[in-house]
Amino acid sequence: MGDEWKQFIQSDDIEVEQLPWGPHEWLSRPGLTAARELLLVRVRMPYGQAHRFHRHPKMEEIIYVESGEAEQWVDRDSRKLGPGEIAHIPAGVVHGTWNSGDETLVFLAILAPATCEGPMLVDVSGDEPWASLRE
Repeated sequence: MGDEWKQFIQSDDIEVEQLPWGPHEWLSRPGLTAARELLLVRVRMPYGQAHRFHRHPKMEEIIYVESGEAEQWVDRDSRKLGPGEIAHIPAGVVHGTWNSGDETLVFLAILAPATCEGPMLVDVSGDEPWASLRE
């Protein structure tokens, strides 16, 4: 299968990417692990932040809440999610995650496949009905 480092990821191996809605700690992605079909990222979303409505045209996603509270939207349906709860988002479906608690929201996002042709993410937060859905 390849090098040992591609099979085991330890804290020093995690790749951190700073994004507007919070730091992303990449735990598995091409070039970091040997996984070919899965991405795994831990997001630490500060109080008041959100990953506004978007879609992944060719990727499905599972969001697993580790701590805090998420206002999770999948299409036009929303739920409050707490620790141990998940949302599944099929490929191409619009979704968004808001930190609805008073502490940092920590969640894992598992996406598949790990690579695809075309954009991995399309922001639709300025388009209707998404722009006014939460009003």
